[in-house]
Amino acid sequence: MGTRPLLNRRLAGMGSTIFAEMSALAVATGSINLGQGFPDTDGPREIAEAAARAVLDGRGNQYPPGPGIPELRAAVAEHQRRFYGLSYDPDTEVLVTAGATEAIAAALLALLEPGDEVIALEPFYDSYAACIAMAGATRVPLTLRAPGFRPDLDELRALITPRTRLLLVNTPHNPTGTVLTPDELRGIAELACAHDLLVITDEVYEHLVFAGAHHPIAALPGMRERTVNISSAGKTFSFTGWKVGWVAGAPELVAAVRTAKQYLTFVSAGPFQYAVADALRLPDAYFDTLRADHLRKRDLLAEGLVAAGFEVFRPQGTYFITTDITPLGETDGLEFCRKLPERCGVVAIPNVVFYDDTEAGRSQVRWAFCKRDDVLAEAVARLRRL
Repeated sequence: MGTRPLLNRRLAGMGSTIFAEMSALAVATGSINLGQGFPDTDGPREIAEAAARAVLDGRGNQYPPGPGIPELRAAVAEHQRRFYGLSYDPDTEVLVTAGATEAIAAALLALLEPGDEVIALEPFYDSYAACIAMAGATRVPLTLRAPGFRPDLDELRALITPRTRLLLVNTPHNPTGTVLTPDELRGIAELACAHDLLVITDEVYEHLVFAGAHHPIAALPGMRERTVNISSAGKTFSFTGWKVGWVAGAPELVAAVRTAKQYLTFVSAGPFQYAVADALRLPDAYFDTLRADHLRKRDLLAEGLVAAGFEVFRPQGTYFITTDITPLGETDGLEFCRKLPERCGVVAIPNVVFYDDTEAGRSQVRWAFCKRDDVLAEAVARLRRL
């Protein structure tokens, strides 16, 4: 096979993800897994029953329409209008995807060419780096630094070059839990308009905001026609395995993303699409309870982490807490997380894997609190061993 590496050199260094490594460690050691971000309880029973009915009634068992079933596209459009006052045509401005992960991949593959630059908030979710690389583009980090993890708009302005094609914005932000303020979003929007940049927004934690509120950048002047708005059902309805996501945007943007998406999965999750359409129409009480439950879980874990000796950066959104291990006399988050299961039977994720600037994240560790209260309480008890 010659001397050429088998793996595309654009993906060099992107082997098994840290999530796979840490989840395997959790299984091997019988540890509590606060690493990978998935709930340990399912979402609403009536939504699960809606999926079961769809399967039994033969709805979605064969290929659904490429853009997604009309019922779900209509529900996504209604959701955007209901919560944010954004108006989208479900026939031309909404696309259903295999989770937000595919939406991000399809958007980046569709809109980027080799040589383009993408400015993304760092630390960034690992699929961003891989998808930018597969598109042949270059990622340019705008680093969010502890303890505040706020974007520096002057630094953002300085990062923009003639090669900058788009901004990749994640709010609420994984892993830091930062929720961008209206002023920050306005500043980003003004720069995007001034430099004629496209914007991709990852908003999967939109209903898990504990301080302030979620504001889609697409609602700001000049932004609707240049923004690819991405979200999904997994985080909001606790059915992460269903992998139902969506894109909303101007017809030209959605058509471009659809062109790439059709050669990825083509279609997916047929029966689940019907159930998610029902989920998006749940009453306000569901979304309020979801937020309140996760706020309680956040505080339960945060207080336990403080008691265990960590510096805790309490998140404004998402279901992750970032901590610093320096007060424990530790400096290397990756080494700390690899040893943690044996030390006290808990698994977490080292934030350094989400950074290009490794020094900025070397001593940070991320914990997921989307777990049952008794699981979090047991994890807190085990962490006291530190």
